[in-house]
Amino acid sequence: MKKLRILFLYVMLFLVCSCRSNFSEQEIVVQVSTIDALLDGVYDGTVSCGELKKFGDFGLGTFDALEGEMIVLDSQVFQVKTDGIAYKVDDSEKTPFAAVTFFSADTKMKLPPGLSYLQFEKMVDQIIGSDNYFYAIKITGHFTMMKTRSVPKQKKPYPQLKDVVKHQKVFEFNNIEGTVVGFRSPPYVKGINVAGYHLHFLTKDKKAGGHILDFKAGDITLEIDVKNNFFMMLPEIQSFKTSNLKKDRTRELHNVEKLSGK
Repeated sequence: MKKLRILFLYVMLFLVCSCRSNFSEQEIVVQVSTIDALLDGVYDGTVSCGELKKFGDFGLGTFDALEGEMIVLDSQVFQVKTDGIAYKVDDSEKTPFAAVTFFSADTKMKLPPGLSYLQFEKMVDQIIGSDNYFYAIKITGHFTMMKTRSVPKQKKPYPQLKDVVKHQKVFEFNNIEGTVVGFRSPPYVKGINVAGYHLHFLTKDKKAGGHILDFKAGDITLEIDVKNNFFMMLPEIQSFKTSNLKKDRTRELHNVEKLSGK
């Protein structure tokens, strides 16, 4: 069944590409599962990192049993665990939630030093001009402060994410160089993905990082890749079938994303 699902996705991508002459694989965000399913404790990995890399060289997510934060950069997958270390991940490792794309910047610019995370969001909101598309966001350079987190591996029966993050590990870096990887998603994907900004960080030496809670910019360069196509792979597992995806988890998600952050 899984092979049929992956084959179906490839067929769909081929059909869309064939129908639009100005379309390429670089315009697609491919996502595994939904953010609300993750909030509800659907943590069993269903797609391998090897499969995931077929759909993108850039992105983020998490791992089987919610073990740490995923950063996909230049076709390499990294896992930041609660020890704060970024590990290179084998292709056999699986993810319960991830979003990836092939990154090719449409916009590249220097940003003024001293920006906080909140100021950065407001500035990029003005730059992009429309809330209605997906945007892959990449920032490289120096940060005077970077605050990230990771979450521990969970055991069944899985708790909900709002309870897991109470035990998160927070890391604070000062005068650090690295790369921010993530997405700005449109408001109408509420419940499917994080509406707004969802960003992870990897240090320049690729030894640490995590889910971003806050930062202060030094000398940084912003790259934006506009995405106008979106595909989802939904898990074929019992926990997803029975998950309560009718509940409005907007406030819950905000607390999970920003806990101990700005």
